[in-house]
Parts: sequence; structure tokens; C-alpha cells
Amino acid sequence: MHSRHTVIYICEEYPSGNCYYYKRELITHDSWLNIDSIAWSAPRPISKRTFIERKRAGYRTEHRKIHRPPAKIYPFPPVRNGYPAFRATKW
Repeated sequence: MHSRHTVIYICEEYPSGNCYYYKRELITHDSWLNIDSIAWSAPRPISKRTFIERKRAGYRTEHRKIHRPPAKIYPFPPVRNGYPAFRATKW
């Protein structure tokens, strides 16, 4: 368990209504005295319950709204007899 100063709990909300919760911890690769070795860890998934509990306990939290366009959908070619039906090409 990290102190309140070395961890951040993040909620990312997407236009679809999905929310993703994760935490990031402040870590060091050498020594806490070497400022160049201090960095944020990789995001670790957590539950919504954990996020809410930590927010009530006074930990640092962020609520991010992500505005990205929806992904493009590319259809697969139709399948005939178990194989994709590609157009015949002329050589």
C-alpha cells in the first residue's frame, strides 16, 4: 500500500458510457533522492468500489472524460464453404 502522496486513482469515462478504473504509483528506479529516476508506474486496473473507497479516504483521484471518435468498422469478406470468398483476380 502506498501513501497518499505516491499513488493516484484514475477513472476514464468514454462517450459510450464505459468507465475504466486504474491506479498509478510513483516509483523509483534508483533512489528517492535521485529525481531523474522517479516515474509513474504502468496503469493497474482496479474496481469501481476501490476507486470510490480511496476517494472517500482522501487519496488523489482524477476523473477523465475521453473524447475520441468511434472506431471504423471494416466488414470481413463473406464466407462460402468455410473459405473467404475473394474476388477472382486476373493475372
